[in-house]
Amino acid sequence: MPTLATNPRAKYDYHILETHEAGMVLAGHEVKAIKTGHLSLKGSYVTIKNEEAWLINAQIPPYQPKNTPADYQPSRTRKLLLNKREIKKLIGQSKQKGLTLVPLRVYTKKGKIKLAFALGLGKRKADKREKIIKREVKRKIDRALRGK
Repeated sequence: MPTLATNPRAKYDYHILETHEAGMVLAGHEVKAIKTGHLSLKGSYVTIKNEEAWLINAQIPPYQPKNTPADYQPSRTRKLLLNKREIKKLIGQSKQKGLTLVPLRVYTKKGKIKLAFALGLGKRKADKREKIIKREVKRKIDRALRGK
């Protein structure tokens, strides 16, 4: 499953509790753009409205700008394809305080474009600082061991 795009801030800003997979409703020129790597999940999120899942604020620039429809919007909301049972489960989980549906990555599976998203609990600033400190300590230890 080749990864086409990732959300680098997702694991930094959220504790990942549970992951899900969904198909996406896309136009033909959007599929071509995504397969060539023109997609940004930065700042995007998943929401559920009227028992349907939607990907909001994902940027898909035009594949060929001159051949793109005049009314095309790169950051339009895109419908996600999930079972009713999965949607009802996600509605219950996302209602809990502090839980958010965060897109992680977009990839292909059997020729179809899929979105992996997760139920995430927002991290506090202290959690992020702690992780940075641990990373720096590990880096110093590795440097000291390498230097000997």
